[in-house]
Amino acid sequence: MLTVAVTGATGAQGGATARALLAAGHRVRALTRRPDSPAADTLRALGAEVRHADFDDRPSLEAALTGADSLFAVTTPFGTDTATEIRQGKALVDAAAEVRLGHIVFTSAAHADRDTGVPHYESKLLIEQHMRTAGVPWTVIAPAAFMDNYAGGWTLDGLRDGTFAWPMPTDRPLTLIPASDIGAFAALTLQRRDEFAGRRIDIASDECTPARMAEILTTAMGRQVAHQEVPLAYVRTHSADLAAMFAYFTAVGLDVDVTSLRRDYPEVGWHSFADWAVAQDWPALLSAAPAHP
Repeated sequence: MLTVAVTGATGAQGGATARALLAAGHRVRALTRRPDSPAADTLRALGAEVRHADFDDRPSLEAALTGADSLFAVTTPFGTDTATEIRQGKALVDAAAEVRLGHIVFTSAAHADRDTGVPHYESKLLIEQHMRTAGVPWTVIAPAAFMDNYAGGWTLDGLRDGTFAWPMPTDRPLTLIPASDIGAFAALTLQRRDEFAGRRIDIASDECTPARMAEILTTAMGRQVAHQEVPLAYVRTHSADLAAMFAYFTAVGLDVDVTSLRRDYPEVGWHSFADWAVAQDWPALLSAAPAHP
């Protein structure tokens, strides 16, 4: 039985990892700045130990990590900026090295090691590079595009009107993965440290074009959905970072060897986009207040 410290445990990737580890019988130490939040209470109810930790408070990080076997590390610039993400990510790695953790699994982004020019990919690459020099066994898992993003934000706003608004050409394939599969794969790498230490692995569970995604959403939602390509200029008015990401998706693509992943790691229980879409509670999602009224 492992004791795994999980950052971002109240979010999508960290939460999925925490649930997968608990289901496998391991101890989870959920690190959060808000241990009194409803999301933290949910983790406690599942059996996790919740610890206060702040990326900008090194003593709190070291105290929360001390005694753990491994760390699942997730960082994000959204809500702050990439400079903050880099600083906090390096601080987390340094704290793990200081308390002599046995393994760090860092979740990055597929293709982040390929000179993408996407700011939040470049920031994760800098954290990866720092981790490689920290003296702690490490693994990088690098997810493709998140399926879960299609059930929220401006994408969900468009679906209310029967429009799958997505900033890519209709026929351009994109590799995808749900948070549940990220969590399952992260748990696998944490449980099989000797096999995965020192490896960087891009992960995805399906590949679809926007046209095919619209067809799948039509079936899952029980209402007609059509893809509409959102101009990158419009995305850029909201986020230059996301615009750069979609430009990369369109010009270069996000190839991940889905077939080999499914063959080599069947225990992950990979979900297709159709699997994910059918599992969503679309009536509840569509009836919620729009994110951008």
